[in-house]
Amino acid sequence: MPVKSQPTTATTKYPGGFEAHAHWYPKALNATIHPMINFFLNLGQDRIINRYCHLHPKVNPEKLREILNYRAKHFLWAGADLLNVTSARGKRQMVVVENNSCPSGQKSMPLLDDNQEQGSYRLLIERTFKPHLKNLRKSLDGGLAVIYDKNIMETAGYAEVIADVMQEKVYLVPFYEDDTNPPVRFDDGVMLIRDEAGDWIPIRAAFRYVTQRPWNRLPLHTKTRILNPILACLAGGRNKMVAAKAYDLFNAELEAHGLKINTPETIWDVSKEEVPLWVKKMGGQAVIKVPYSNAGQGVFTIVTKRELDAFMAMEFHYDRFIVQSLIGNYHWSSTTSSGKLYHVGTIPNSKGETYVADIRMMVSSSEQGILPLCTYARRSAKPLVDKIEDSTNSWEMLGTNLSFLQPDGSWSTDSNRLVLMDRRDFNKLGIGLDDLIEAYIQTVLSMVAIDNMAKTLLNKQGKFRMRLFRSLNDDQSLIDEIML
Repeated sequence: MPVKSQPTTATTKYPGGFEAHAHWYPKALNATIHPMINFFLNLGQDRIINRYCHLHPKVNPEKLREILNYRAKHFLWAGADLLNVTSARGKRQMVVVENNSCPSGQKSMPLLDDNQEQGSYRLLIERTFKPHLKNLRKSLDGGLAVIYDKNIMETAGYAEVIADVMQEKVYLVPFYEDDTNPPVRFDDGVMLIRDEAGDWIPIRAAFRYVTQRPWNRLPLHTKTRILNPILACLAGGRNKMVAAKAYDLFNAELEAHGLKINTPETIWDVSKEEVPLWVKKMGGQAVIKVPYSNAGQGVFTIVTKRELDAFMAMEFHYDRFIVQSLIGNYHWSSTTSSGKLYHVGTIPNSKGETYVADIRMMVSSSEQGILPLCTYARRSAKPLVDKIEDSTNSWEMLGTNLSFLQPDGSWSTDSNRLVLMDRRDFNKLGIGLDDLIEAYIQTVLSMVAIDNMAKTLLNKQGKFRMRLFRSLNDDQSLIDEIML
């Protein structure tokens, strides 16, 4: 966002202020949930485990139950992006692209129950945020806040729902990266926010939707309880480099139980100079990622020499990249040690065109384990083609993110490519109940992997193990940004 001459302040939200039309896309607000999504979200853990183990007989059901009942310590709220892919032999699977520590999705989810107008906004606050504040008043006095740097539609919704659930006022606070006089500061680990009167108010707990390099303005260690804490971002929720290693470590543990986090083949700690070598090894098609970006920023799909040359000509703030196998059409996907994977894609339209689509599965940790909250899908701007030309823009066929940066630095959304889980849109995705169960389990597995990594990154005194982190993510530009 552009820097403003007047100091930015919080907006105070009071109980009873929630208006549904302000917190959903119009097409979602008026949509009817698809019966299969409703059925999936009401399945219950036993039926999910029984079904999954029936289809995957090598999976240890007790281990799966243990993971689904996992109580997260740091990474309490997550949203994974998953691709529905298949192999040349027709083996379908859900592949985790990333798992986000500030996931969007509420504004895109039709209501499960028309009588519960706050939908899964309220589910998240009641299941996860409110229990997270237990016993907090004894150690710290102060108000409640929602801090954000984008997605005002959802963040304002969260603030109003928190006000209703907690029956107290909540401060909705913008916290932009380029604000030279931000309305958030920390004093001895306590968050203070500037209200409309210009007064600084102490905050005992904050719900965070700060997505752009949040570690450069939110400290790792705070007395104010923050959901999710910055530790969750650095451990993988906003750090694709460490996430890849977290998945690898957890997969080693899961192997004996027949479970696995499905990910593209990933090469980490890659310097820019090494990128062409890895792209060549993958057959000339690959995905290059700046590990600490999000919302589709810093992701480069490479299918031609022209796209690789364009990437190599760019300048970057960070020193390290990850290179992943590209999942495209069968004729132009990366070649990996386990063969080629390619997109199942949407059901062909009347023109015979198939689009790439990914699925966002949002979950949160609760007293009943990790439960699904909401889900939606996004499709690419252009359909998949069988043959790649040198002039092809692969991102238009493969990129699904709806967020984009406007020239003034603000964020906007291309909601035309949003695929709702309603009676009208859902069938276009070509997925079934077993795919939804797989997406949920993959989301939980990746969330637990990142939470385990977060726990590993703290010593017995609860302090951040910077030496260990540096060994996992030796990128000085990133390390210089982290507020301890």
